[in-house]
Amino acid sequence: MVKRGDRHNNGLVEKRGGRGTEVVFQSPSLFRPDLTDICARGLPSDATVTARMVSKDDVITIRSWLSKQTHLPQTIDDGLLRRFVHCCDGSLERTKTALELFFCLRADAPEFFKDRDPAMPRVQNVFNLIDLLPLPKVTPEGYRCFLYRLADPDPDKFHFVDYVKTFFMVGDTRIRSETELVAGEVPIFDMTGYTLRHLTRLPLPALRKYMQYTQEAHPVKLRQIHIINAVPLLDKVLTFIRPFMKSEVAAMIHVHPVGSDSLYKFVPREILPDEYGGIAGPAKEIKERWKKKVEAERDWFALNEWMADESKRVGKRNADLRPPMEGSFRSLSID
Repeated sequence: MVKRGDRHNNGLVEKRGGRGTEVVFQSPSLFRPDLTDICARGLPSDATVTARMVSKDDVITIRSWLSKQTHLPQTIDDGLLRRFVHCCDGSLERTKTALELFFCLRADAPEFFKDRDPAMPRVQNVFNLIDLLPLPKVTPEGYRCFLYRLADPDPDKFHFVDYVKTFFMVGDTRIRSETELVAGEVPIFDMTGYTLRHLTRLPLPALRKYMQYTQEAHPVKLRQIHIINAVPLLDKVLTFIRPFMKSEVAAMIHVHPVGSDSLYKFVPREILPDEYGGIAGPAKEIKERWKKKVEAERDWFALNEWMADESKRVGKRNADLRPPMEGSFRSLSID
C-alpha cells in the first residue's frame, strides 16, 4: 500500500526515519504469478525450525517416491531430501514437486550446471571479480545472510553466465556442507560499482533461467531481499527484471540508498563483514574460505549428480515444469 505523501516511482516507496532512508519495493499488479513458488517463498516460520523436525519417515517416503522417478538421479543423500522437506514446511507433495523442479530446471540450464570445474580459469576469474559471501552468523530470527558485491567494477569483465555458474557452485557447496537448516535466507546486494553497461551485458535467456530456478527450485526459504548503496540505475534494473519476478518475491525487496544505515533495522551490524561496520571479518577472508570449500568439492562437481535425464522419463513432462519459451521477452529494451 502506498501511503499519501510517500514518493512513489516505478514501484519504489520512500520512507524516512531517524536512522536513514529505506525504500520498499511495492510489487505492481503486472507481475505474473506463474507457478506457485515452493521453496523460495517467505512463509512465517519459527526461527528454531531445524533438521530435527524432519522425520526419518518423511525421508523414507520421499526416497520411495524418488526411486520410481526413472528420470531423476537416485544417488541422493538424506541431507538434500531433509532440506527440501524443511523448505516445503513438511508437505511431502510440495517436496516432490520441488525436487522435480530442482533436477529438471538444472538440466534445462547446462550453461549454469555443466562443466563446473572450480579450477578452470572462468570460475577462478569470477572469484577475483565478484564477492560471493555467505556470512558466518545468523540473524536473531535465525536467517542466514548472503552478501553479493563487485570486487572489480569494470563492466567489460562482467560475464553473467560465468557469475551465475560460480554462484550456484557456492550454493551447492553450502547445501552439501551446512548441517543446520536455518529458518530463512536473506540476500544482500551491494550496488556499488554497477553501471548501465553492466545491465546491457545481461543475456535475456540466461537471466530468465536464473530467475526461474532461484524462485522455484533453489532449496532455501527466502525471507527478505536487501539492495544497499542503491543508485538511480536501480529503476532500470527493476524494470528490466520485472517480467521474470514473482510478486511474492518482489514484495520482499527493501532498497537502502547510499549513506543509509536502514539495513541495520533488519540485519544486525555485528554479523556483517568489517567493511560494513560488522565484526564477521574482512570480506576477502570470508570469500577465500568459501573459495577453498568450493575447490574441495571438485571431484563431486565432476560427477554432476543433481540433474534430470529426460531421455529416461516415463510419460510426458508436466507443462508446469517446462521452461518458458525462448524469445518470450525479446521486446524488452533499455532506454
